[in-house]
Amino acid sequence: MKRLFNSVWLMPLIPLLLSNCVTPRATLREADLLVPDRYLASTDTASIARLNWQQFFDDPHLVALIDSALHQNQELNIMLQEIEIARNEVRARKGEYLPFVHAGAAAGVERDGKYTRFGALDENVEVEPGTPIPQPLTDYRVGLTATWELDVWNRLRNAKKAAAARYLSTAEGKNFLVTNLIGEIANAYYELMALDNALAIVRQNITLQTNAFQIVQRQKEAAKVTQLAVNRFEAQLLNTQNLQYDILQRIRETENRLHLLTGRVAPRIARSSERFSDIRMDSLAAGIPSQLLLNRPDIRQAEWQLMAARLDVKSARASFYPSFSITAATGFQSFDASFLLKPQSVLYHLAGDMMAPLVNRNAIRAAYNTANARQQQRLYEYERTILNGYLEVVNQLAGVTNFAGSYRTKAREVDILTQSIDISNNLFTSARADYLEVLLTQQEALDSRMELIDIKLQQLNAKVNLYRALGGGWR
Repeated sequence: MKRLFNSVWLMPLIPLLLSNCVTPRATLREADLLVPDRYLASTDTASIARLNWQQFFDDPHLVALIDSALHQNQELNIMLQEIEIARNEVRARKGEYLPFVHAGAAAGVERDGKYTRFGALDENVEVEPGTPIPQPLTDYRVGLTATWELDVWNRLRNAKKAAAARYLSTAEGKNFLVTNLIGEIANAYYELMALDNALAIVRQNITLQTNAFQIVQRQKEAAKVTQLAVNRFEAQLLNTQNLQYDILQRIRETENRLHLLTGRVAPRIARSSERFSDIRMDSLAAGIPSQLLLNRPDIRQAEWQLMAARLDVKSARASFYPSFSITAATGFQSFDASFLLKPQSVLYHLAGDMMAPLVNRNAIRAAYNTANARQQQRLYEYERTILNGYLEVVNQLAGVTNFAGSYRTKAREVDILTQSIDISNNLFTSARADYLEVLLTQQEALDSRMELIDIKLQQLNAKVNLYRALGGGWR
């Protein structure tokens, strides 16, 4: 009758528990992937992103730098440890919905006062006829305890899946870092080659202008020109000489940037600067925009983060429902170690619990709303990453085309101005041209050659950046 009464008084609580299990509605929608079916006028489905970096870059010095960075770059090694941390989080989450079993042993001693309730009982109770309870009373225990939360609402399983999605997101983050690292090294390497070529041009112009300065000095001695002409030629020579120091500083800084990226310091960065202008710009197939979903690690990373955030919403929703758990224990307990393993010393315990939030659920609701807002945030980030990836590819494709046209035009200008230097020098020597024309021609030729190198560097950067934008390099 008492057991029936204990069951009956719980029945009015059932509707209350069920009413408190109502959860807020989550804001769910699919990603809006509105990108064109192709890039510009290209319809080719092949993509250079499928090439590994050893195939894409044919310069052995650049390949060696990239290989060094993939083994020694500190930022990449830090990211590898982040992956290990995420993997351990998956292991921890996986263990949460399995039973926890612990083995333990304990020993203690106690003595109750004679004039207390337990002390008085001990005085009048015998363990066996003629054997009183010993004082002080020792206590020895050894056994197993187990706890198990029943994952009825998949709260723990969804948390484990979310941790697994974050682990995969971290792995894609590592791939994205590799892609950017390769791109940074290639751009810095080409910049170093460009600076070497710029320094060579400056030094050629220093030789050229030194010769012109010596000629105008002799003409001054022959009273053919004034001191003003000598000063102007000397000033131009000094200005050109000054350019080399700025270039030398930029070379040193670029070398050190490569040292940082590769994780090592070498006396000199090996490079093939003499072939800088001859580097070919082969056909660069971009494929179609939908391939970015598979090729770009940052898009895949954002996708896994979105999946994890949606699983977090499901896990947070389960907090509104009752939780069920089972606890159990078994072992031996005795006041005398010699009795510890006797059958009479066996003990066991088994209980089931149900707990449900009834009053003041603000913390649970806040956690759920936060998870819901975060999954919306991840959705927007996913859409933005896709749009950003598409626009990066379009920009670099345009750059490849436009810089190619610019290089052809500037190369023709350089040829004309280089010829004009000899013409102006001959005219000046024969007194048929003013010295200002010589100075202007020399300066224009120097500027155009430097601009040609800069355009070639931009052209190579566009090639590297297109490879990176398409998601190449991490395979």
